[in-house]
Amino acid sequence: MRRFLTLTLTQVLLWGIFAEANHALAGFRVYLFVGALYVVFAALTQPPRSGIFVSCVGGLICDANSPVNFGLHLLLFALAHTILHRVRDRIATDDNISLIVVALLTNLALFLVFSFTQIHASPAPAAVWPRLIVDLVCSQVALALVTPWFFALQGRALALSDSVAARFTDRQPSLRS
Repeated sequence: MRRFLTLTLTQVLLWGIFAEANHALAGFRVYLFVGALYVVFAALTQPPRSGIFVSCVGGLICDANSPVNFGLHLLLFALAHTILHRVRDRIATDDNISLIVVALLTNLALFLVFSFTQIHASPAPAAVWPRLIVDLVCSQVALALVTPWFFALQGRALALSDSVAARFTDRQPSLRS
């Protein structure tokens, strides 16, 4: 439960940072999508049950503020988590480059699925693609820059929560009697 809460708090921090970044970029008509960051670390490092819960809560966090059907982020993040968890034995999780590549590929897949599921609502679907391509390129660049920092943040937050928990469980009984 402690690890779940720690990773969820880091996801809330990520959501807040990118909500502010997207607000600042709204004048340029650019939207940054970094959905892979809500999934990849939990899928590659956590046990199946707690990892899927973290990814699903990340999906709910993203669903709460998105103009898409509620539950779409949840469903796609859970699917991405399941796929990544199945192949995690083949991925070098101690190498930053491989983690960035996994995050970029996951983000690309999520972005394309979101785009194809939502494009039918547009009055002129063909006119939307240039903007989507710009959003995708900007999102991938931002993701490549932020991934090492965010994974290090999640790793350090887990280490800190583990050390705090160990400190409280190793306490000696009080001498007061």
